[in-house]
Amino acid sequence: MRVRDEESIPDPEFSMAPLIDVVFQMLVFFLVASSWGVMKEQQLELELPSAQSSSAPQEAPDELVIDVRRDGSLFLRGRELERTALQGELAGLARANPRLPVTIRGDRLVHHEDVVAVMDACGLAGLTNLAIGTLETH
Repeated sequence: MRVRDEESIPDPEFSMAPLIDVVFQMLVFFLVASSWGVMKEQQLELELPSAQSSSAPQEAPDELVIDVRRDGSLFLRGRELERTALQGELAGLARANPRLPVTIRGDRLVHHEDVVAVMDACGLAGLTNLAIGTLETH
């Protein structure tokens, strides 16, 4: 009968290389799969519909209204404001009330970029309770 010497048996080793390979392949798969969906959506030619329904605005006591005119000029609480000063103004208001409701009212022919810039300024200032103002269609 053969007796094993336990000291001569090597300890089992755990190899990390196959695990790293599998995780890397999963990462590559998910990156490719997610970017494929984005590229597909960007290639769609869409003609977005106009809104036919609108609800009457609910009066909020501390609601902040930002108007964006057709030429891109901004009005905060009825006074004209430079785009560079908007984020500073919004940051001060956000410090006082981070849940302050903000309604962005853009002219129907305003460039989408101008409205997105206002939304971006709100987000950078910490204001996330945003709404887009519309009119009721009769």
